[in-house]
Amino acid sequence: MKRMMTFVGILIAFLAVAFFQESGPLSAQSKPRVGVLTLMHHPALDQIQKGVTAGLAEKGYHNGQNIQIDYQNAQGDQSNLKTMANKLVNEHSNVVVGITTPASQALANSTKKIPVVLGAVTDPKAAGLVQNFQRPGGNITGVSNLSPIAAQLQLIKEFLPHLKTLGVIYTSSDSSAVAEHKVIVQKARQMKIPIKSYSISNSNDLNQVSQEMLQQVDAVMVPADNVIAGAMQTLIKNSDAVNKPVFPAVDTMVKQGGVATYGINQYKLGLIGGRLTAAILQGKKRPATTPIQYVRHGDPIVNVKQAQKLGLKIPPHFLKDAQTKGEVIK
Repeated sequence: MKRMMTFVGILIAFLAVAFFQESGPLSAQSKPRVGVLTLMHHPALDQIQKGVTAGLAEKGYHNGQNIQIDYQNAQGDQSNLKTMANKLVNEHSNVVVGITTPASQALANSTKKIPVVLGAVTDPKAAGLVQNFQRPGGNITGVSNLSPIAAQLQLIKEFLPHLKTLGVIYTSSDSSAVAEHKVIVQKARQMKIPIKSYSISNSNDLNQVSQEMLQQVDAVMVPADNVIAGAMQTLIKNSDAVNKPVFPAVDTMVKQGGVATYGINQYKLGLIGGRLTAAILQGKKRPATTPIQYVRHGDPIVNVKQAQKLGLKIPPHFLKDAQTKGEVIK
């Protein structure tokens, strides 16, 4: 009997140690995991990522304390996205966030169970990610970064009242840029603004295509386009050489040498995505029944230095709005 009791005692002690080793401190094991996948580094996408982290923190989820955020960056190589998406899924993330359409598509292809939050996808339906905007269905919801195109076009007309031809350049492999280009064409037609469209396949095309475009247009408009945003310095170098303005869709691209825009604040997009991720973690929202969210109004942002360099007069009402509600770059 004594031998049996000794054996039972050893067994209980062994199981207790094994349990502690397996489960570890409760706080470590109970941390939810959020995977974040982005296509590349550039200012706009980095702002979204920072916004996601801030949105989670706003709701009580602090990275390294009571949540673990696994950030994966494909460094501009789309072939990395599948591997990274599978990593986030296989490591049992509770929610995954896709920043850019390709990143979101990679996550959607990797899991049909783990909730996927779209960090910034212009047209989630056209990208094959949701069934509709009000009731996405499945495991996906998130945020659209569709720009206020009509307001942007009207602003260009105010800067350039004698505009004859507006060039629009976008990346044909970027589904968000393609979707936004279609809206630009539609709105420009309604507003009787003559446009010429130019597309590139990748950033290597931008130098030659933009030089060709700038010989044929009076100004350039750029949609929310990750490839061009990542090579904005090339476009600005070429446009400055012929003294022609660039009006981007995104605030960070104005800071890189664009003239002005009513832009969607990229940090705000991330903030909305982070709050939505927190609500899913808390069980307050389900992707299938959570509508796609939007930032309805763009912030006025103007690059005064660039406007002065090009000899452009800034519309007084827009400058005042930028000073009080947006941002002025001097």
